[in-house]
Amino acid sequence: MKRIGFWLAVCCHVLAVASVATASAANRIVLPEHPTPDQRADIEQRLNDWPLLARYAKDNAAYPPPKPGEKRVVFMGDSITDFWGRPIGEFFPGHGYINRGISGQTTPQMLVRFRADVIALKPEVVVILAGTNDIAGNTGASSLEMIEDNLASMTELARAHGIRVVLASLLPVNDDVVKDQTSRRPPATIRALNAWIREYAAREQLVFIDYYAAMVDAHGALRKELSDDGLHPNAAGYKVMAPLSQKAIDSAFDSGNR
Repeated sequence: MKRIGFWLAVCCHVLAVASVATASAANRIVLPEHPTPDQRADIEQRLNDWPLLARYAKDNAAYPPPKPGEKRVVFMGDSITDFWGRPIGEFFPGHGYINRGISGQTTPQMLVRFRADVIALKPEVVVILAGTNDIAGNTGASSLEMIEDNLASMTELARAHGIRVVLASLLPVNDDVVKDQTSRRPPATIRALNAWIREYAAREQLVFIDYYAAMVDAHGALRKELSDDGLHPNAAGYKVMAPLSQKAIDSAFDSGNR
């Protein structure tokens, strides 16, 4: 506990100084100099479990092995996956798909927990939607190459364990409600990453879901009726995404590629 307290104090001091020195930085992390007990607990949790392996640990331990003939699918992602709910059955009736999204996460965090939250569950297919929070700098600055490397590493881990991979494009964003969405997630950067995901999926013979094309308006922004905050899909948005996901999952099973 002394060690945690020491590093907590160091982190708070450094970040407090950095927040003043970089007051104009769009993606800075700002922590109070004297955190409340709740804030302190949150900081300690992040220091002790950065990838949030604890989030699904009990659920994973209790999850039964696949039944003979079961077409098990795991959805891996951030809040856009997380907010689909558990189970995802409302949007996929008749399918017991497993949701392993965690709000706010970036691809390096997902890569660390990929074995526990995907491979250990022994799915036939994994659907990966990730990268928007990397662009936003949620866990520090990330280049496109860093995001691409993490997506490729998750793909390689899955294929090494006989899991078929579905890669999804990032959604567009808009500034209609939250004004900083496009500054934190520049549309040009989203398009560049999506172009790489499409090309990588084609090169590696993976199934690709183009959520972006289905949800973008004529101005390159997320269609207003599909989101309440310009970032996350609302119910109408998920209704657009669900059939695209199901078609991709069906294609993955039909392809036979692992």
